[in-house]
Amino acid sequence: MKISGKYVMDAPVEKVWKMINDPGVLEKITPGVKRLISKGDDQYEAVSEVKIGPVRGRFEGALHLKDKEEQQRMVVALDQKSRMGNALAEIGIQLHPLEDGQTEIHYTGDVKMSGMLGRMGQRIIGGVVSTLSKQFFAALTELIQKEEEE
Repeated sequence: MKISGKYVMDAPVEKVWKMINDPGVLEKITPGVKRLISKGDDQYEAVSEVKIGPVRGRFEGALHLKDKEEQQRMVVALDQKSRMGNALAEIGIQLHPLEDGQTEIHYTGDVKMSGMLGRMGQRIIGGVVSTLSKQFFAALTELIQKEEEE
């Protein structure tokens, strides 16, 4: 399944880059993530609880930030396993500075699912991915605003 989207953050590229590379921030703002444990340079053990339609799942596995170009791009690689199926994803993230100190974030990727997840179909999973993306960017925006107020 292919995913893609974009979002405009009201923050400069430097700040957005710093925050999306901070595991403490990612643990706070990523929907469903319960724990993100460092396993070395940009490699983490991730534990998530996600609800997809009527089905809930606990996922465990790896999250790896790779192919980084400082303040420009990176790839988020996920390998998550659960009783309801497994998910492998590679999501490319590109940051583009805009006028007035804003940042446009583009993301594209490919997600492969097996088990019940795979049988649910792209339509259901696509809607979930869209919702989770919106929640992620809303939480990131809120965290940036809180930091600016302090």
